[in-house]
Amino acid sequence: MVGAAEEAELRRLESEVENGGGGAWDYLCLVRKLKSRRSDMVLKFGLPILKDAKARSKLGTEEWTLYEQVAVAAMDCQHLDVAKDCIKTLRKKFPDSTRVGRLEGMFLEAKGSWADAEAAYTRLLEDNPLDQVILKRKVAMAKAQGNMSGAIESLNKYLEIFMADHDAWRELAEIYVSLQMYKQAAFCYEELLLCQPTVPLYHLAYAEVLYTLGGLENLQNAKKYYASTIDLSGGKNTKALFGICLCSFAINQLSRGRNKDEKESSDLQSLAATALVKDYKQRAPGKLPLITATLKNMKLLS
Repeated sequence: MVGAAEEAELRRLESEVENGGGGAWDYLCLVRKLKSRRSDMVLKFGLPILKDAKARSKLGTEEWTLYEQVAVAAMDCQHLDVAKDCIKTLRKKFPDSTRVGRLEGMFLEAKGSWADAEAAYTRLLEDNPLDQVILKRKVAMAKAQGNMSGAIESLNKYLEIFMADHDAWRELAEIYVSLQMYKQAAFCYEELLLCQPTVPLYHLAYAEVLYTLGGLENLQNAKKYYASTIDLSGGKNTKALFGICLCSFAINQLSRGRNKDEKESSDLQSLAATALVKDYKQRAPGKLPLITATLKNMKLLS
């Protein structure tokens, strides 16, 4: 994920190049370093360099990296003729390259030739069954065709081998959520929390899944994870504040005052409600009456 400082630097370089100030290569390098998907700009700034023999010669071995970067960007933008030319050049330079083979598979995907792409990836996997990039491409291909069960199957097989791949766990969790398979999604987020316990995003996502599952125990746990989200994000997560309020209301409805931790729970929901009002007062004062009335109706604000 690109941070605020990196995003600002990308925008600065982008503006500089757009206004004729140079820096195209620096911009392309930063995009690669940050793994940012700015395909339209990569194509716009990268293709002129590839077409200029003098500029290309200054890159040394990085020339081939640029061909690959522009090829992927061209596929994203459906400029398949450009992608085809880049891949052809790379194949001529590296006739036995698996990396170029991956690009050829992606090109077949971009064309919608799913069976041919599947066959190409299968051939590549015969040489290296543990090629992570190709295994992930098979997942992406299943999703692109709307085959979510196939994507789930491929991701589960992948995670049996690469259990520490956080991105894969998150991808699987999001697929399960999209299919309303919340118990399976909860398991994925539990794995993520074990591996990266200080990432607020995972606490929030897990809390939302637990809240959706419902039931007193799930709601109480959801409330705890909403609270930890707020703690990890410095008290500035509006979504988590809402979550605490919603959980508190639902728990109150279910427990009817039988909760042993009622005092602690009451304090937490009061703090969350007060923080929400303060947040709306600062950022959306026009909606303050609505949020205040809602919280009062939920008996979370006096």
